[in-house]
Amino acid sequence: MSHRKIRVLVVDDSALVRKLLRDILSSDPELEVIGTASNGIEAIRAVSELRPDVVTMDIHMPEMDGITALEFIMRKNPVPVVVLSALAQKGAAPTLRALELGAVDFVTKPSHFPSSVREVKEEVIFKVKTAAKAKVSLLVSRRSRESSLDRKPSRPQGKGAKKLVVIGASAGGPRALAEIMPLFPQDFPASIVIVQHMPAQFTRPFADRLNSAARLPVSEAEDEDLLEPGRVLVAPGGRETIVVREPSGRGRVQVMDSVARVGATPHIDTTMITAAEAFGGDVIGVLMTGMGSDGVAGMEKIKKKRGITIAQDEETCLVFGMPRMAIKRGVVDFVVSLERIPETIMENL
Repeated sequence: MSHRKIRVLVVDDSALVRKLLRDILSSDPELEVIGTASNGIEAIRAVSELRPDVVTMDIHMPEMDGITALEFIMRKNPVPVVVLSALAQKGAAPTLRALELGAVDFVTKPSHFPSSVREVKEEVIFKVKTAAKAKVSLLVSRRSRESSLDRKPSRPQGKGAKKLVVIGASAGGPRALAEIMPLFPQDFPASIVIVQHMPAQFTRPFADRLNSAARLPVSEAEDEDLLEPGRVLVAPGGRETIVVREPSGRGRVQVMDSVARVGATPHIDTTMITAAEAFGGDVIGVLMTGMGSDGVAGMEKIKKKRGITIAQDEETCLVFGMPRMAIKRGVVDFVVSLERIPETIMENL
């Protein structure tokens, strides 16, 4: 019995890139390129007429850019989108905006793009296949909650966090994290480390965006940063963030070089496992939307050390991969909806 191929629409202003992407995607027996578009206006029309399973979308295009097109598509004909993003720091803001609007994931263009497009062949294929599994019903952009939060500039004071929360996420994570971070109260008594699969150039702007929405101070983690009550650290992309604890009980993170791996950096397992070793039963592990199994070994270690483990439920996961694997492994204490994650964490501190 033959399975239907995943039907892909390629959107890019460069004819060469469109051809290269068509060749790359068509080389996989599970994928079929059903059409191309050179700008946002053509993309909107093609999505409506062809009804693709997945769209690869360039951001910078003439006549109508990818962000404007994405916003319209998500409102009228929601479909999983993988964004093609400039690797430079300036490419981070529109890419993060695309993720907030409902893009499932993104692929960063290599420095010598398009001549080096084949460098990202495996990543493009992997992310298109992952996007095809995303829940279309969760892609529609939700209006962010209006909040009159008391945003004091001072960081919560303390001699170090007695409890540590490690949150891991991948595809769908940036949007999901932007939704839950404002729900943590300003007097939150534990430290939080977020490990989101994301390239190095994007984690600092991502942390800044979370910081602007949350009541707690959020920043990209730096080597030897203290784990303090109410402080949120985002693991830097492309590196490993390790948790250590001093004899005094004070916790720190150490940021170390990592060997890059498609679709899975920084590694959730690394941070969760070292957190469990350092904090034992004082760790709460949370595994959110994403493809693959990163974080499952970490959740298992936290559970073994008598910490608490929480997984996002299938109904609210854009991609129910990592949480499903953890639940299947039997290492999850609570399976809850996205909006109930902060509440469940606070109930178990």
